[in-house]
Amino acid sequence: MSAGPPAPLEVVEYTDPLCPWAWGSEPVFRRLRGALDGQVRWRRTYGVLFDHDDDPAPDPAAETAWYARYVAGIAAHTGAPRAAALTRVAASSWPASQVAKAAERQGAEIADRVLRRLRESVFVLGDPADTVARALDAARGVPGLDADRLAADAVADEVVAAVRADRAEARAPLPEAFAPPGGSPHPGAAKETPDGELRYALPTLVVRGAAGHRVVAGWRPYEQYAAAVAELSPGLPCAPVPPAPDEALARHRSLTGPESAVLARGVWPPPHAVRVDTAGGPLWLHPAEAATHPALRPGVSPPH
Repeated sequence: MSAGPPAPLEVVEYTDPLCPWAWGSEPVFRRLRGALDGQVRWRRTYGVLFDHDDDPAPDPAAETAWYARYVAGIAAHTGAPRAAALTRVAASSWPASQVAKAAERQGAEIADRVLRRLRESVFVLGDPADTVARALDAARGVPGLDADRLAADAVADEVVAAVRADRAEARAPLPEAFAPPGGSPHPGAAKETPDGELRYALPTLVVRGAAGHRVVAGWRPYEQYAAAVAELSPGLPCAPVPPAPDEALARHRSLTGPESAVLARGVWPPPHAVRVDTAGGPLWLHPAEAATHPALRPGVSPPH
């Protein structure tokens, strides 16, 4: 009896919708997902950066000012957009993680677009989606989204349990996560949480296959992720030719400057792109995305 085909690789992305390093890694991760599309199982695990049990800040205004400077410092490395003003440090990652996890029940494309909106809530709008109501509002208008189903699923016991399982998985880092190589402003060594647990730094990618596993932690160039995949599955990832700018915007709906540089080929931006300015450079939206995007809703002051 002949053996069946080898099991496909699994790529586990340890992330958080409100993590600034994860936001800055999106150009690389979007490129990698495109190069591996249909050839691996890509699974997001929400590590809960801001937990329910974190102690409140004695001076919220001072904490917000400090965190805004921290995000600006990260954006200086990643080139990612950042909000000119931050209303507060997120009270909790649980609501955004639950909404992101619930969106997965409506398919990968919807899940990607909902997660994107959640990230943009803090890094474009400066108003983190740290309650269920705010997270649902950030996702409102995503094309194809069943908003009523999302609202029900986000608080369903099964989804809350799935996020709890993600949190626990992120707090069981592999040994390689404790001593990642240097060469990055965010090498991504596993860290101790305020409650004394250990957690993967965010983002971290773990690639698993029949030949073993590889851990790529922190903020890294595309080539390091591609090498980790190729070590376990020679021939992957493939190198698709980036599409024309209008096609790239239609596919991704929302693109930063660093993303457009690796996900599109040609003169950027396309004529119909809608520009949203931030303190860290523009965000470009497809017109259909702009029609419902929180940054451009009537009565909302656009970020500057």
